[in-house]
Amino acid sequence: MLETVSEAEQAENFDDFSDQKVIESVNEEAIAESSIVDGDREEIEDVEMSLFDHLEEFRSRILYALIAVFVGVIGCFAIVNKIVALLEVPAQGVKFLQLAPGEYFFVSIKVAGYSGLLVASPAILYQIVRFILPGLTRKEKRAIAPIVFGSSILFVLGIVFAYQLLIPAALNFFISYGGDVVEQFWSIDRYFEFVLLLLFSTGLAFQIPVIQALLAMTGIVNSKKMLAGWRYVILGAVILGAVLTPSTDPMTQSLLAGAVGMLYFGGIFLVKAMGK
Repeated sequence: MLETVSEAEQAENFDDFSDQKVIESVNEEAIAESSIVDGDREEIEDVEMSLFDHLEEFRSRILYALIAVFVGVIGCFAIVNKIVALLEVPAQGVKFLQLAPGEYFFVSIKVAGYSGLLVASPAILYQIVRFILPGLTRKEKRAIAPIVFGSSILFVLGIVFAYQLLIPAALNFFISYGGDVVEQFWSIDRYFEFVLLLLFSTGLAFQIPVIQALLAMTGIVNSKKMLAGWRYVILGAVILGAVLTPSTDPMTQSLLAGAVGMLYFGGIFLVKAMGK
């Protein structure tokens, strides 16, 4: 009798244990399905947008970027005389002339516009990233932050490089060439066209490593293919230096071409490190 009861209790305990295992298995499956559903819901929330919603989002991002640029331009126009004095520093020994009524006023607007665009560039980049972020995969989202940060740093380095090296080299060439024959009186409008164009073109040229990284991420090229075309890169750097520099002196073109070549080969090492 005792053995019969014991066997019944064992059978009951076994049934309870089996029921508990079944319940735990069902709970685990429910949790897994819930996480999958949540993940799908997040993907749906990121992906499923109507054309009208995309256009509305695009319009709002452009509006925010324009507001940032407007605020930057107004702020820079308030201190435009200090910015002009800073940009005149590389042209030591040169006297600037206003050759037409209101010429300096329009130059001030131009300088404030370029400076305001530079100041507002982080906000513009932020709006661009916020617009394209929902359409990226998780891997691309993780890569977008260092790319944007690196692009901003390289743009600033390009401006500093142009201000510290390219502009003084070009101006010294023009001042020394024929300095004993002609007096150095320059139009303030032409001078700032030269300086501002050189600053921003050099900042754009410094984006070469970022472009290389993006091409490598998409699988279009790799570091070996980039290194194999080094002869064409040197030729392209010389042509790019001649096109981007508004002056015709060989010193400025050589400096910019050398910087472009160094950036390209630095981008190759970056792509190789990304592959590892």
